[in-house]
Parts: sequence; C-alpha cells; structure tokens
Amino acid sequence: MSIPKNDGDKPTDKPIKARGRPLSFDREAALESAMHVFWEHGYEGATIAELTAAMGITPPSLYSAFGDKERLFWEAIERYVEGPGSGIPRALAEEPTARGAIERLLREAAQELTRASHPRGCMVTMAATNCTVASAHIQAALAKRRAEVEAGIRARIAQGVREGELPAHTDAAALARLFTAVYTGMSMQAKDGATRAQLLATVDAALGAWPVAAEPVAAPAVPAKRAVRARSGA
Repeated sequence: MSIPKNDGDKPTDKPIKARGRPLSFDREAALESAMHVFWEHGYEGATIAELTAAMGITPPSLYSAFGDKERLFWEAIERYVEGPGSGIPRALAEEPTARGAIERLLREAAQELTRASHPRGCMVTMAATNCTVASAHIQAALAKRRAEVEAGIRARIAQGVREGELPAHTDAAALARLFTAVYTGMSMQAKDGATRAQLLATVDAALGAWPVAAEPVAAPAVPAKRAVRARSGA
C-alpha cells in the first residue's frame, strides 16, 4: 500500500553509515533485495540468514551497513513507499476529481499488487500481519501509516463534497473506510493468488458504491392537446 512518510515511526532519522573500511557491496542493490524478503515473509518471518543470502552479504556487513534488522526493515519500508507503493498519494494529488482519484488508485493497485517482478500484495499491509508481542511496536507503527493513507483518501473525498462533486450529505469518513477496506482486501486477495482481471472486477463493483449527486427533477411534460384544452377552458 502506498504510505506517506512518518519519520516518527522509525528508530532513526538517517540510515546507518558504515564505519571503517568502505562497503564492498552495492548498498542500494542490497536494500532492494532486503525489501523483497521483508515483503514476502514479513518482519518477523524474515530471518537474518534469508536477508543476508538475498543481499549477498555476511551478517557483520549487514550490521555495519544498516545497524540491525529493525533499522534495515524501516529502510526497506521507505524504499517501498517511494517506489512500488507511491501510487496512492500520486493519484490523490494529480486527479482533478475525487472519483477519478479513487478509481485511479484502485486500478493502479490492481496492476501493482499482481506485478510479476516483485512479491504480491502491499508490503505495508502484509509485513506485520503475524507479529508477536515482541514486535507489537512494528505492527502499531505500520497501522499508523495505513491510517494516514485513509486520512488522505478521506480528505480528497471531503474536497469533492465541498466542490459539489458529491452530495452534500456524503459521509466522507465512511466512504474513505470503504475504499481503504477494498484496497486492503485486494492486497490480501493478490497474496492469495487473485488475478489482475479479478481485482479489476472488484474495482468495478466497488465503484458502484460511489455517491451520485441528485439531478434536478424536471416537471413532467404536458401533452399538447391537453395543454390546448387547459387554455381554452375545455
């Protein structure tokens, strides 16, 4: 899921820099590989052995370059947010209508969540679904990020209400919860093997719940003969 940054969620504001000898590996490439491991297995499910094997480095190199597993995880989350997960804020900011923004973010999500070049589903949705008490702070921090996304969707819908795109009585908060739930459900379905076509069909169905501003009711037309009789008093 595309999530706005929240620096307060991370244990440090800056990546750990290696000390002593220069790194003997491509740090960005290693981070990309780590992101895929966390994305596939979640925070707790990803072991140091799996991470270092995917990154092509030794445990000492991981600790030297990234600090520890948790710091590496948050760097991987930021990489996801700025890359594969950046679609939602773009859609909300770029589309001229609220409906267009919601439709775009869901349709782009159907594409991204099922892309063959990376694990399925939303990394921020999936990374902490099975956390134990020991990692409850990770789960809470990711939940906070997801709440920020919902707040962004709510704000865009509320703007649509103010601009007359949606009926004045529209409950922006409820509608935002609905479409956030649709996105989250699509992420889980993609992880379970749903096809892109199936997710796009889900989008079509969900958009059927979009409120439509009521059209003014026109007065019924009076048949011509009846109108003549009315004027003549017949």
